[in-house]
Amino acid sequence: MLIALALGFAAGLASGMLGIGGGALFVPGLVIFLNVAQVRAEATSLLAIVPVAIVGAYRQNRYGNLRPRDALVLGVLALPGVLIGTGLANIVSEHALAIAFAGVQLVFAAGLARRALGRDGGS
Repeated sequence: MLIALALGFAAGLASGMLGIGGGALFVPGLVIFLNVAQVRAEATSLLAIVPVAIVGAYRQNRYGNLRPRDALVLGVLALPGVLIGTGLANIVSEHALAIAFAGVQLVFAAGLARRALGRDGGS
């Protein structure tokens, strides 16, 4: 229970500070520290992100940082993808899901590192 509490707090802190949605920590934390199967960790993360996202969006809106129209467009366009993705997650092997999740994490990490180091000219 202590591990779950620490994981929830860390994911909430990272979500609020970095906007990572919690899933970047929820899924690996559930798999590595709580020995939850990959597909169950992903499903659990989807529900756990809901209250985190609501509170985070509310707070960021109060600071004037929220772009509601963009958020709604992203959310609506993500719906078909999540329907297909959840279907695939239940037919693909746990090993393939873990590799795919790790690959996505690495791609995003590399892109963020490149941007933070100023190598792409963006800021």
